[in-house]
Amino acid sequence: MRVLLVEDERATARMLAKGLREQAYAVDVVHDGLSACQRLAECEYDIVVLDVMLPGTNGLEVCRRLRRAGSESLVLMLTARDGTEARIDGLDSGADDYLTKPFDFRELLARLRALVRRARPLAPDRLTLGALTIDARTRELFVAGAPVALTAREFALLEHLARHHGEVVSRADIAQHVWDDSYDQASNVIDVYVQRLRRKIDAPGQPSCIRARRGEGYQLVCEAAAAT
Repeated sequence: MRVLLVEDERATARMLAKGLREQAYAVDVVHDGLSACQRLAECEYDIVVLDVMLPGTNGLEVCRRLRRAGSESLVLMLTARDGTEARIDGLDSGADDYLTKPFDFRELLARLRALVRRARPLAPDRLTLGALTIDARTRELFVAGAPVALTAREFALLEHLARHHGEVVSRADIAQHVWDDSYDQASNVIDVYVQRLRRKIDAPGQPSCIRARRGEGYQLVCEAAAAT
């Protein structure tokens, strides 16, 4: 999932971005409200983690502008302000949830998972697709019941394809949701990661379940697909 992290405290932003990337999120980081508005106008994000107290345009106004533009991005608002009025202000600006600083990073992750579940009630945390079992909460993959280690980026790519099982997912869509702004459109990095996944998930001697569609993208097709 593609996340925009808006946090003016740079040390905090680095820590949060590192933790989110380790959990297979693709993270872009900005440090002020104006930059956030520019990014949100240029790119579609699945989630915005938004600090309230920002230089220039504050987080409340950023969120209002986002909603006025019709965006359905999930917004988790962060603030050092506690109390009922502060929470009301955040939620009334269009935020989906509100987290008071200081917080445990594990709670941040749990709140993000909860936001996604509420927004996508038919998308389970655990997917069984043929021989593959993908646990989005624990970031674990099992192939025919055996655990298979994936890097954070490999898991993010597999999960994105799995969420669109049977559909052709374009390279642009993969780049948008799995990679951050470091992605180079001229590179073959997506193909490289697809090859890595194939080596880890495909049965020997059998056709790959990740199919390339020339000029279109990639398609995950597993026999006996089901969600549990």
